[in-house]
Amino acid sequence: QVQLVESGGGLVQPGGSLRLACAASGNILGLHDMGWYRQAPGSQRELVAVIGSGGNTRIADSVKGRFTISRDNANNRMYLQMNSLKAEDTAVYFCNARVTLRSTFWRTDDYWGQGTEVTVSS
Repeated sequence: QVQLVESGGGLVQPGGSLRLACAASGNILGLHDMGWYRQAPGSQRELVAVIGSGGNTRIADSVKGRFTISRDNANNRMYLQMNSLKAEDTAVYFCNARVTLRSTFWRTDDYWGQGTEVTVSS
């Protein structure tokens, strides 16, 4: 039905930058709220940033001023620009989206990507 695919993760040195992307595909009628979550080894998954369909954003205090979330509604894509990366940003980053399918136009469901790994280390 719907697939979310993250890309852009990798190994980067402290102070460096990465840009993550999430591509949504399938029988999509509408994409609503979308967000980035991350999970470090031995930790719970936490919200990094969320963006509404109209472009309003909320950023976690731990990354505010360093990360920027954006979306391209015409192409069903979402991005996370990560600057001034720190070792504590090391985690698997997941794309999340609330989606309405054409076949189930009366409801909205949550979908998750498989994650992309970000490692910040010298």
